[in-house]
Formats: sequence, structure tokens, C-alpha cells
Amino acid sequence: MSADAPRYWVAIPAAGIGSRMRGAVPKQYLRLLGRPVIEHTLAIFLDHPRIHGIVLALHPQDSEWPRCEYADESRVTTLPGGDARADSVLAMLDWLLPRAAPGDWVLVHDAARPCLLREDLDRLLTRAAAHSVGGLLGAPVVDTVKRADAAGEVAETVSRERLWHALTPQMFRVGMLHAALSDALARGLAVTDDASAMELAGHRPLLVEGSRSNLKITRPDDLPLATFFLTSQANGES
Repeated sequence: MSADAPRYWVAIPAAGIGSRMRGAVPKQYLRLLGRPVIEHTLAIFLDHPRIHGIVLALHPQDSEWPRCEYADESRVTTLPGGDARADSVLAMLDWLLPRAAPGDWVLVHDAARPCLLREDLDRLLTRAAAHSVGGLLGAPVVDTVKRADAAGEVAETVSRERLWHALTPQMFRVGMLHAALSDALARGLAVTDDASAMELAGHRPLLVEGSRSNLKITRPDDLPLATFFLTSQANGES
């Protein structure tokens, strides 16, 4: 990589406590094929030659991270996260801003998405870098979508045409995402993911199709599915 080429950073918010998993251990530290979920997630990026460094936002009382394989990895920087995901992302961008060049990119990825395919990451790096704003991995909606009313009854069937599930990583210029997220939070706007902050700032991120195996571990029954996907990848079946 030339001296003038942009660098690629990864920001991983991992300060959540995983309440929907109904367990004492945050979901990013649950065991998956013999190691914590977060180790699988980090390995994806540490094994990639274009990733310059990783920033990890942890809960202030996190006692699990020091026991992880990558706790002493020089390319991984940890810092305290915030109350909400967006606060943690902003804290990592605050750290990155004085260290990144104007053209550097940041890929924000969920700690509990351990099944990202290398080919999907490569596709995002190539296509988002060629876009004026950046982009995110996504998967077109294939199921019928219903909107419910307050009573939990079907109010309408929503057309799934051009609807996508937003996945991660989501890749944007460090400075542009910092400005967009800072402004959205200062205005008290709801920021459900990093792309939504860019959208609120008037940008139109590119959707890059990725595999549906890139699931986010949120509920207990997600772990067996993640085990299946990772085993399939290891066997060359992805």
C-alpha cells in the first residue's frame, strides 16, 4: 500500500450486556466452537491484509476481555463505550479522528456478528471505496412483511420491493461519519445504525449485497445457527 493510499480501520461497539440472551455473560463472550464470539469476529479483520487497526469499545466494568486471545494484540485498541451503541461508535470515532488521514475509511461492525464471509468483506471494501459516500452490507428482504397495529393484529402487508435488511460492516470516511453521527446525537435524533446517521446528514450510502449467514447473535437460538454457518465455512461449504 502506498503512503498516500487510504487506510482501513475497524470500529467494534462491544459495550452491551446482551439482555435478550437471558444470561449472565454478554453475548459477545458466549462460547462458540470453543472460543468467545468476539474472537471469531476479530479474527475476520485481523486476518485481512488491508485492515490497519481495530478499535473496540467495551463496557467500563468488562471483566471478560482480559481473558480473550486478542487482549494483548497490538493492532487492537480498547476504550470505554457509552450507554447506547451510537455513543460507543462516537467514542471510537473521537479516538480515530486525530489519528486517521482525511481519506481513511472506518468499517463499523457488530461484535456479535462472527460469521462475516471474507468475500463479502472484500466486496464491500472494493465497492464502497469507489462510492462517494461509502456503503454497507445488506440482504434483500425475501419474506412477506406485515405491519402490526397496537393490538398485535395485522394492519397491512408491506411491499418488500426494494426493502433490505441492513447488515454490518458499514463503511464510511472517518470524518464524514464523525460529523454525521455527532450532529444526529446533538439533535436528539434516533440513530439505529451508522448508515442512518449518514442518511440523516443527507447522504445516500450504497447497499452491497452480502450473505444472510452474516447473522447477529441476539437470542439463544442464534448460537446453534452461528455454529452451523462457521462450521460450513471451515469446511468450504459457504
